[in-house]
Amino acid sequence: MRVYHGGTEIVEFPDTSKGRAGLDFGQGFYITDLLQQAESWADRMSRIRLETGIVNVYEFDLQQARNAFSYKKFDNYDVEWLEYIVANRRGEYDGDLYDIVEGGVANDRVIDTVEAYMSDMMPLETALRNLSMHRPNNQLCIRNQYVVDQFLTFVESYKI
Repeated sequence: MRVYHGGTEIVEFPDTSKGRAGLDFGQGFYITDLLQQAESWADRMSRIRLETGIVNVYEFDLQQARNAFSYKKFDNYDVEWLEYIVANRRGEYDGDLYDIVEGGVANDRVIDTVEAYMSDMMPLETALRNLSMHRPNNQLCIRNQYVVDQFLTFVESYKI
C-alpha cells in the first residue's frame, strides 16, 4: 500500500527510536494512507518550524508485516481507542507492545474531547458520545525497527 509521512525533513531511512514518546500510539514512525492528511501535517509543521513542508512517500507491505509482527487496529473512536490514546499520552501504557498500531488520529476534530476526558472534566459516556460523531481518519505507527527495515520502502519525497 502507498503511505505517507508529513514533516519538514526527507526521511529516506526512518528510525522508530527517533519518534517522540507520548504520542497517540506511543513512540515509533507514523505514516498514513491518506495523502491529504500527510500534506496537512507537513503544512502545519512547516508553519511551526518555519521550514519547508515535506511529504515522504513509501510503499508498505502491511499484509506481510501483519503476518510477521504483532498488529493492533482500532476501527472506531471507542472506549478501547480512547483508553489506549490516554495511556500513551500520559506515558502510562504498560500492556503488550504492538509492533504496528493502526487507527484514528487524536486530531483537531477530537482532541478537545480527549483532553477533557484525560483531565477528568468529561465523563467517559460523554466523551464516547462526542467521539461517535466523528469518522476516524487513519494513521499507522510502526513501533518496531525491523518492520520498517523489512516492509517499508522509500519511494520519493516532495515539497509542499
